[in-house]
Amino acid sequence: MKLRLLTLAAMFAALCAIGAFVKIPVGIGSAALDTVPALVSAAFLPPVYAGAASLIGHLSSSLYAGFPLGPLHLLIGAEMFIILFIFTKLHQAGLHIWKWIFFIFANSVIATLPFYWIISPAFFVAVLPGITIATILNAGIAMIVSPVVVRVMDRVKTHA
Repeated sequence: MKLRLLTLAAMFAALCAIGAFVKIPVGIGSAALDTVPALVSAAFLPPVYAGAASLIGHLSSSLYAGFPLGPLHLLIGAEMFIILFIFTKLHQAGLHIWKWIFFIFANSVIATLPFYWIISPAFFVAVLPGITIATILNAGIAMIVSPVVVRVMDRVKTHA
């Protein structure tokens, strides 16, 4: 069972890294579709593994963009880990509407809030709309893809 979880986590982390290549032109270089696979992974992985996939996805995305915020991407990666950890817990609790509301609010507003003080209020106001658009796009794609992937995995289990 542990090997299966590690394999799935590695697969979702790799998909997050691939999603990092699909950039979203919202003004900040590291906005990408790197979170979609991590959101989908909440249906299959424990919270720590889903959070790790998200952290790897963000670090891959920021690496491809040249780390525009420097070491602050480690903070963002940690935030992504925590957000996906809680998202997965909400999914496991059956709070399917609340998990999406939480993700969109946490990833767009709460995750960017520290930069109000770390960089400047102007930076926070400038990046908030773009991050919100990227977050809604990631969530929307994951909302569409997740049920399909879950059905496919259920079919694979019944036929295996």
